[in-house]
Amino acid sequence: MDIRKRKNKGKVVLAPMAGYTSVGYRKFMKKFGVNFSYTEMVSDMGLIYHNEETISYLKTDKKDKPIGLQLFGHDAKNIASAAKIALKLNPNFDFIDINCACPVPKVTNSGAGSSLMKEPEKIKEIIEELKRVTSLSISIKIRLGWDDESINFMDVIDKAVSAGIDFIAIHARTRKMGYTGKPRFELLSGIKKKYDIPLIISGDIFTLDDAITAIDITGADYVMAARGGVGNPYLIKQINTYFKSGKRLKNPSIRKQKKWCLLLARLLIKEKGEKLAMRAFRSIGPSFFFGFPFSKQIRVKIATSLSSYDELKKIIKSIPNR
Repeated sequence: MDIRKRKNKGKVVLAPMAGYTSVGYRKFMKKFGVNFSYTEMVSDMGLIYHNEETISYLKTDKKDKPIGLQLFGHDAKNIASAAKIALKLNPNFDFIDINCACPVPKVTNSGAGSSLMKEPEKIKEIIEELKRVTSLSISIKIRLGWDDESINFMDVIDKAVSAGIDFIAIHARTRKMGYTGKPRFELLSGIKKKYDIPLIISGDIFTLDDAITAIDITGADYVMAARGGVGNPYLIKQINTYFKSGKRLKNPSIRKQKKWCLLLARLLIKEKGEKLAMRAFRSIGPSFFFGFPFSKQIRVKIATSLSSYDELKKIIKSIPNR
């Protein structure tokens, strides 16, 4: 996939988020103008050992395109083997992404995720090995570095470019910051002048103005919608519309949020079955109603006691359309 040719398709890509970006969620967000998406993080060893849950993350849909497979691991040979297994099970991926950004200890303790930021040569080795076994585009998602004392994203990008990377996503925090504190976009100022490679910027894109700021400072080609898009899918359209025409779309009404909430629930039920979908929806559903009157009571009901779609409909129906 040549993302240079996709700029007219929109400014927003959907972030890979564990527990969120399953095929049902991706199809839902696609309706609002997502340019392309990633799977949830997929373990290289999970694929090698044919773990059923890991394999379930490979599911895609014809409406879920373009779509990238995001792998995590530490050993280049294992990651390449996992990629071949994944593509044999599902040949419909458009690119492969290597997660060098996840800050979760369960991932970093194995040398994967943002631990790879400590090993730029290892990242280069992984990219080269993937280039050897597949003709798909290869990307990486990185952070600024491991901590403030080791901000080394430039070195990582240098190594990735020399290995033939096709595009890069950068979360503008260190691993130590996790998801706290303000993203440090200023450290990425001028990066597009140094590297002639498509760049996606990530970090607290919760509003249109957040997206404008991130792109103005970094010159990035795209922004990545992650937590900011959960329960707020219209943000995708707001960003795309602004960068296409300069027009600022108003925030959606609660009536629309209610409609979209139920639509996503139905898509997840179709994908996972009602029991698993409603369990997942306890963390997703409340986000649709942040900032509205009486939202706290509604969010608590969804987050703590949701067990069926009928119950969700009753909760949604009780919300005033104002």
